Amino acid sequence: MNFIILYLMLITSMSLGDVGEQDLNEISEEANAVIINKCCEENEIMVDSGCRLAEIVNQTLWKPQFKTEDGKDVDVKYFRYVHGVPDCETTEMRGIFQFGKSEDELNLLSDGRLRHLIHHEHSSDSIKEDTLMINTFSIHDPIVIPEEKEPTSFIHVQNKYCMDKILMANTNETGEYAVVCIPEVKINWRDTSFLMKKILNPLFHAIAMVLFLIVAIIYFVLPTLRDLAGNIITTINVCLIVSQAADLVRIFTEFSNHVSFMITDIILYISLLGAFFWLNSFGFYVWKTFKSRNVFLRVTDVRKYCYYSSVVWSSVTVMAAMAICAHFLLDTGTNPNRKMRTQFSSSILVDDAEQETIGWLGIAIFFTPVAFTIIFNIFFYITTLKVIKRINIYGRIHHKLKGCFNLFLQLFLIMTTAWLFLLLSWLNFDGLIYAHIVVNILQAILVFYVCVVRQSHVTFLLRKSCCYAEPIPTGEWGDEMTHMNGGNY
Repeated sequence: MNFIILYLMLITSMSLGDVGEQDLNEISEEANAVIINKCCEENEIMVDSGCRLAEIVNQTLWKPQFKTEDGKDVDVKYFRYVHGVPDCETTEMRGIFQFGKSEDELNLLSDGRLRHLIHHEHSSDSIKEDTLMINTFSIHDPIVIPEEKEPTSFIHVQNKYCMDKILMANTNETGEYAVVCIPEVKINWRDTSFLMKKILNPLFHAIAMVLFLIVAIIYFVLPTLRDLAGNIITTINVCLIVSQAADLVRIFTEFSNHVSFMITDIILYISLLGAFFWLNSFGFYVWKTFKSRNVFLRVTDVRKYCYYSSVVWSSVTVMAAMAICAHFLLDTGTNPNRKMRTQFSSSILVDDAEQETIGWLGIAIFFTPVAFTIIFNIFFYITTLKVIKRINIYGRIHHKLKGCFNLFLQLFLIMTTAWLFLLLSWLNFDGLIYAHIVVNILQAILVFYVCVVRQSHVTFLLRKSCCYAEPIPTGEWGDEMTHMNGGNY
């Protein structure tokens, strides 16, 4: 009897073992399921540039179609989704669209990788006319293959892409959409564009900041240079230092997100606006002093500088507030889906042209006052020159003011030329961009030259304090009294 019970238990355990082995195989296959990165949630698809429930737009859910590397269809039994954007780390993300006649083809391989094929021989006019498609950069934008017949291929591994179904609301056309991480490009050290934009441009910015800082320190430290004109020159150089630092951050776009990039743009334009406003106040000071009947009747320089500061910085604050409000409230640009993109940018894609830079309306509000200050400065120069020509006898103060007038004219020409080349660089021609890079460093060199090297009384004070270790005159006109008889000013 015990033998029979033992035999039945043995048969039962063997049959249970066979079933358990099959279940374990299925569990093992499910555990090793192919991982697919889906941009939206399980029951959502993309509509234009945002995720929406498929039921609301009367669309079916996205079902991945797998292929082999040679393009043949293959059936994958087990796969699972991972929702969200790819992990691009320091590289940028780009969107790719696949419609019926688009030149981009997206193939999911059986191991979960994404293959992006670019067919260069055909394209769709209806797709190219879509605003969303125009404002979304493709990964192959910099690639120009004029006579290539074979498609270009890119492989994106798991976690470096996401894919989903997309519905274009304007045309009611459906297709597939993917967000991919741009592959890191090997650096060609001999490339002129790379050398100018990534090597020389940051180097020139650093040199310019050092030169502007030297000028600001000299005019701030030497007591006889701390009059109203000297304080204005110091403030202008500080504004130029801030603009150079902000522009230096903008050079390394791959290490910035849309928030920090926007902040650097705002800082750059505010500092440039402040520099030109202070230059305009410099011209106004020289013009008003020459127009005054008695140059000895004047308010103290400290009080005047406070007056000028209150006017300049309040004007800069008002114009900056107007530009920022105009950008966020009024500047929709050429893309009508910008606000929808803003809501979607945190989860899928950020468009560089719309999200990472200030719009054209904001730039116009920042730069229009600069153009008006240039016109005012031309007026100050012409009217002051007429007054100088009518003066027959020069005193100490007139001699000093004429030096300030010449310095104002030189700074005006240097800064205006650099500003014009900045505007020309936005035309996005390599030659104009290179010219702007060179003019930028020339601006710093020339400002240092006209403010320090060319000013004989400044070089005299530097030699006296540094080389001869003699005390610096502390009177307001001490350096000019020293040079009056020698005629070195």
